[in-house]
Amino acid sequence: MLVISLTLLAGLLPACASGENSGTRTPDGTVTIEASALLVGVVEDCEPVDDPRSVARRWNEATLNAIRRDFPAPTVHARNLFHVSTAMWDAWTAYDADPGSGMFVDEAYQFVDQTANDHLVDRAREIAMSFAAYRVLAHRYSAADGAPASIAEFDTAMRLMCLSPDEVSTKGTSPAELGNRIAATTIEAALDDGSNEDGGYVGVYESVNPGLAIGDSGTSMVDPNRWQPLVFEFATTQNGIIVEAGPQTYVGPHWGSVTPFALDLDSDGLPIDPGPPLYLEANYDEFAAAVVEVLDASARLDPFDTNAIDVGPASRGNSSLGTNDGSGHPVNPSTGEPYEPNLASEADWARVVAEFWADGPESETPPGHWNTLANEASDAFQTPLKIAGEGPEVDRLEWDVRLYLALNGALHDAAIAAWGAKATYDYSRPISMIRYMGGLGQSSDAATEPYHEHGLPLVEGLIEVVTAQSSAPGEQHERLADHIGEIAVRTWTGESIRSPIATMAFGIAPAAGVDWIRAVDWMPYQRISFVTPAFPGYVSGHSTFSRAGAEVLTAFTGDAFFPGGLGEHDFERDSLRHELGPTQTVTLQWATYRDAADEAGRSRIWGGIHVEVDDVAGRVMGERCGRLAWQRALAIWAGR
Repeated sequence: MLVISLTLLAGLLPACASGENSGTRTPDGTVTIEASALLVGVVEDCEPVDDPRSVARRWNEATLNAIRRDFPAPTVHARNLFHVSTAMWDAWTAYDADPGSGMFVDEAYQFVDQTANDHLVDRAREIAMSFAAYRVLAHRYSAADGAPASIAEFDTAMRLMCLSPDEVSTKGTSPAELGNRIAATTIEAALDDGSNEDGGYVGVYESVNPGLAIGDSGTSMVDPNRWQPLVFEFATTQNGIIVEAGPQTYVGPHWGSVTPFALDLDSDGLPIDPGPPLYLEANYDEFAAAVVEVLDASARLDPFDTNAIDVGPASRGNSSLGTNDGSGHPVNPSTGEPYEPNLASEADWARVVAEFWADGPESETPPGHWNTLANEASDAFQTPLKIAGEGPEVDRLEWDVRLYLALNGALHDAAIAAWGAKATYDYSRPISMIRYMGGLGQSSDAATEPYHEHGLPLVEGLIEVVTAQSSAPGEQHERLADHIGEIAVRTWTGESIRSPIATMAFGIAPAAGVDWIRAVDWMPYQRISFVTPAFPGYVSGHSTFSRAGAEVLTAFTGDAFFPGGLGEHDFERDSLRHELGPTQTVTLQWATYRDAADEAGRSRIWGGIHVEVDDVAGRVMGERCGRLAWQRALAIWAGR
């Protein structure tokens, strides 16, 4: 990692052209500067707009908005969030009386005039952090989708603080020049981090399987354990960006070799090895059980089934790492009272869970989503704010800048770890697994056709063979009378029987409901223009990101529980995007950050994106990413 020390910069810090902000080295290694240095890069006769948010929070939210407009590549956005966070940290700590270590630039400043010093330091930090964040963001999103709107937002953010984006000097000691220098150094150092930023973040990948044309029935696979790119006639990202027709392009096959924050970088691109997933031939029983679980989840997405279940913390959550063994929390530790029941129909709740966690509520991708959750939790905390729940009180700015460094360091590492496993194991997705196995036949009865030892196991009411009797008028397979002898599954019918063009033209589609369809036509609970992400399944990025984020929030706040013992998010009636629903308002609730992370991982099974092994392995990896990132952040804050 490239770090510019004060010693190295001592001869490279001339005064600004005005000659009014010259710096002087002091024996303790800091640089003393005049108060007039704060005028560099500042718009004259301008009054900053009052904003209750810290400057770090403002730039974090500007980053999230840019992510929402851009192509949803979680690896790239985790990296961007990380580097904006490091840039703000390097600028913040430069003016600290007891500075920590800079990530990319390590400098320390104090003002010559000690009168009203707190005010000078506050303004210096605001200026330096803003120039640092602005330059990194402008560089990263200048050619992104939504670039005009994002750059305009960045410019507006600067001008609301009476700062001029036109100040580009990196040579002096003023806060503006320091911020520019931090950004320039961060950008330059990251160009050699293995992400291939100059090449558009593109890596090399060649699939062993032919593409799966989603408009056709079935699939052909050379290796059913390996990932199969989908082929689209019409495709969009989850935030509505139209993608070129044809096969999916793998996002981030090289990401396991990107320079991490706290992980040990493995030369083979696998910083954390979760071990192999389940394979169709070698682990058939477990493999088939995982596929059946996905089908069973899909069969529960029927909005006409009004069976109510308790989806609150009294009944859900509190699982040990990498399992779903939790049975809820008996008491809210904040109130000392039992959690109230939170009733919802299973179909409504499951569809809400699948959509809420899919890409973040506003398509900010999972790394951005955990920043949003962290911001919401921070807002719920009342003063005094104490990092890790102990020690001296800190203000909102210090809270935010330290939080973003630790959190986004963990999420950056989670991307590296998860994508390293994805590239190593190149694992299949449920749409390929189910269509392939369904095309082979059933594996339960060797005396009944169609039989294949690696086909789908028969499960009454879920996976069945279409017969003349079962497809007779009024029987369960009536719609499949032309497919006698094939495997049928009871599932969410979804956009497998709808036109994506029609859905776009007429708005939200009616609720599809659940019915029997051919296994070779199975689709996950997703838009037909999206279906599954453009990278392998093992491990789940959602699970890895989410557990990493949860670990940092638990450590940073000093409490496993959300503020007040309860995190919540409401989904109003008919607010779903995949189809009409939910039928009533659904409130998602979590007692702890880890409960929320576990639900995020499970959401991908409800959505038909992952099987269980992807989820649980990702959770274990995410826990390690979060734990190591927290230890690394503590060391940086301590100046080590």
